[in-house]
Amino acid sequence: MRSGGRALLVLLTLLATLLAGGPVAARASAPALTLPAPTGRYPVGTTWLHLTDDARPDQWRPEVRRELMVSLWYPAVAAPGTPAPYTTAAVSARIIAAEGLPLPPDLLTSVRTNARRDVPVRPTVRGWPLVVLSPGFSLSRESLTGLAEELASRGYVVAGVDHPHEARGVEFPDGRVADCLACEATGPDRMPRVVEGRAADVSFLLDRLTGPRPVWRGARFLDPTRIGMVGHSVGGASAAQALRTDRRVDAGINLDGTHFVPVPAGTVAKPFLLVGSEGPTDGSWLRDWPGLAGWKRWLTVTGSGHLSFTDRPVLGAQLGMDPGAIPGDRQLLITRAYVAAFLDTHLRGRPQPLLDAPAPAYPEVRFQDGAPSPVAAG
Repeated sequence: MRSGGRALLVLLTLLATLLAGGPVAARASAPALTLPAPTGRYPVGTTWLHLTDDARPDQWRPEVRRELMVSLWYPAVAAPGTPAPYTTAAVSARIIAAEGLPLPPDLLTSVRTNARRDVPVRPTVRGWPLVVLSPGFSLSRESLTGLAEELASRGYVVAGVDHPHEARGVEFPDGRVADCLACEATGPDRMPRVVEGRAADVSFLLDRLTGPRPVWRGARFLDPTRIGMVGHSVGGASAAQALRTDRRVDAGINLDGTHFVPVPAGTVAKPFLLVGSEGPTDGSWLRDWPGLAGWKRWLTVTGSGHLSFTDRPVLGAQLGMDPGAIPGDRQLLITRAYVAAFLDTHLRGRPQPLLDAPAPAYPEVRFQDGAPSPVAAG
C-alpha cells in the first residue's frame, strides 16, 4: 500500500516516455481513451453538484466555508444525451503539471465515458441504494469513474466526492480551482485530519441528498435506509471513519488504504471489506482487524498495485504502457465484481458466494485471515 501521489508519478513517467514527441505529437498519435462499458442492465446518467457547508470552515483554508464538488452516476432512462466529460481541462492540466511532465495538458479530457449527462433518473418504487465514493489522496473523483459507472448500471446511485485542497485540482462552476494545500502540509496529524474531514464531508453530503430539502431533483428515487461507502487509499480509511461517526452509513469498503485513524475495538459493527494490493501487510489493518465486530472480509489481489483500483491502469494500457502482472481491464473487472458483490449482499440482502471463498473465475484474489504476509516474490 503506497501513497497515490508516488504511484501516479510512476504512471505519468511511463506516459511521458510514450509521448516523448511533445504535446502536439502526443495528441496526434495517442489513441482515443475509453473506459470499459459497464455490464449492468441500466443505462447510466450523470450530473455534477456544487455544495457549500455554511456551518463548517474548510480546515485547509479556515477563512472560507467548506465546498464540495460531487459527481452523481445513476440508473437512467434510455434517452439521447451528451456523453459526460471525464474531467475538466483545468483539472487535467493540474494533474499533469503537478508531475512536471511533457504531456498534453488536456489529455484526460479526451477520455470517453459511458454515461450521459443530465438525462432523467430511472424511476423506482423502493428507491435506489446510495453509494458514496471517496478517492485517494491527491486524486480526484474522476479516478473511480469506471467503478462508478458499473455500480450505476447495476442499480445504485453513486456519489463521487471531490474533497477540495486534498486533490491536485478541484474546479468549481465559476471557474475557481482549489489546489492541493494538504499536499504541502506537514506534521503527523496531516492524514488523520484528512480522514476526519472526509467523514464530515460525507455526513454533509448525506444531509443534502437525503434530508428534507435535497439538492438533487432525482433524490426522490433514493432509498436513505440503504447507504454504503467505498474509498480508495485514504478514501478507504475515511469509509471506516464514516461507519463509526454516521449511523446512516450501513456498510463500507476500503480499497488499499492505511487506517490513519485507529478503529477502536467494537466501534465498527457494520459490514466492512478490506481489499489490498500485493505486498507487505499494512500494519494498521493488522491492528484494527481483530476489533472489527461486524461481518468482515480481507482480500488481497495478487499482482496489483496501489493505483490498480482506479482508472489509471486501464487508461495507461491504451497508451502503450506495460500492464504489469494484471492488465488494467482485468483489474477493473475484479474490482467491479467484488465491490458489487459486497454491496448486493449488504445493501440489497442478496448474499453473493463470491465473498465466501476463493473463486475459480478470479484466481488473483486471495482471502486473508488477519495474519501478516511477506512481500510477494516476482
